[in-house]
Amino acid sequence: MVLSAEEKLMYEVMKAIYDSGIPISFKGSMVMKACLMEAGYTEDTRHTVDIDGNWNTDVPPSAEQMVDSIQKALDENGIPLIVSIYRMYGEERSAGFELKNNSTEEILFTMDLDVNRPITPTRIYEIQGIRFCGSAPKQMLADKISVISSDKVFRRIKDVVDLYYYSQVLKLDRDEILQTLADSGRRIGDFDGFINRTEELKHSYEKFRFSGGINKPAFEDVYQSVKTFVAEML
Repeated sequence: MVLSAEEKLMYEVMKAIYDSGIPISFKGSMVMKACLMEAGYTEDTRHTVDIDGNWNTDVPPSAEQMVDSIQKALDENGIPLIVSIYRMYGEERSAGFELKNNSTEEILFTMDLDVNRPITPTRIYEIQGIRFCGSAPKQMLADKISVISSDKVFRRIKDVVDLYYYSQVLKLDRDEILQTLADSGRRIGDFDGFINRTEELKHSYEKFRFSGGINKPAFEDVYQSVKTFVAEML
């Protein structure tokens, strides 16, 4: 699997945060890539330019506390980036951070952190000597299956793409997924859009861009693989 220069740097940031003890667990595409690599997946996957995570503490952190903690972790690990916050967290809103080159002040990537949301299952990942705490595979599968079971699937076609990647290396346990959804307060829909509106789904997929020259599989291959993978949920 080819990682972009930004993705390699993002993993270094995630390792620095984990080693520092900041109460952040990661989720999203960077965790998916680590999960796939650990499972032996070797093909290239869609690139990403952001880090997603959860910050959980007994006392809600201030913007200054979050920025200072992350900046200290980067500085202690010799990572030449400047952290700034451009969006404070709130109800149903994540905190947004920009990470810039400390010489040019060019924004290299962003980080979105949900603060004190319900805690979900995590595990420790390790790839190429980099360790961090991230969402457990069952949680990532449950979240994406919840999305494609609803009409959100047309706005979040990337979740269909990610389930295609997962279908190559993971097995789905229906009872485990249903329990994980129940534990995290998420609901499962009727999959009407995914099953009965395939032309609209194909249109959304064709508009979705794969950056960095990554091969974009044919829609039919993606759709059939995902449909087979989630068959027990349909």
